[in-house]
Amino acid sequence: MLFYFIVFFAKIFEVSIGTVRVVLITRGERLIGAIMGFFEVMIWIVIVGNVLSDISSDPLKAVAYAGGFAVGNYVGSWIEEKLGIGTAEVQAIVLKEHGKELAEAIRQEGYAVTIVEGQGKNFPRNILSMYISRKKIKHVIGIIQKNQSNAVITVSEAKPVYGGFKLLRK
Repeated sequence: MLFYFIVFFAKIFEVSIGTVRVVLITRGERLIGAIMGFFEVMIWIVIVGNVLSDISSDPLKAVAYAGGFAVGNYVGSWIEEKLGIGTAEVQAIVLKEHGKELAEAIRQEGYAVTIVEGQGKNFPRNILSMYISRKKIKHVIGIIQKNQSNAVITVSEAKPVYGGFKLLRK
């Protein structure tokens, strides 16, 4: 019984590492991703070696392995979300008369904002665009909603950004 729990939790750990590794690599953190990949594969080899030995007489090994894989995907994505690695683009579309006031409120919190003028179906609009750390998304959305309850807000993943006010890479 203990063996199944070890396989289950080891697989959760291994898949969680893999999930975070993939996100790190896609966000430009290749070295950290490569190091994590080494440990991920070492754990995988040990788990698979133990699970596959005499699996036909003990199919519960496969169940523990598959369960750990499934839960590991969930846990890994949860960990990645909490780490908030990377940059996001947040855009808020508001009535033109509210754009400058909202931009000032966001700037007072230390974020850079670019305002672009646009035209909605019935009214002129301002599009407020900002690149921020993913860890700050909820905070910025809170500022927007507090100041402009009917703003249309979108969030998109962004690759590493160069230049700009308080941005990431130099």
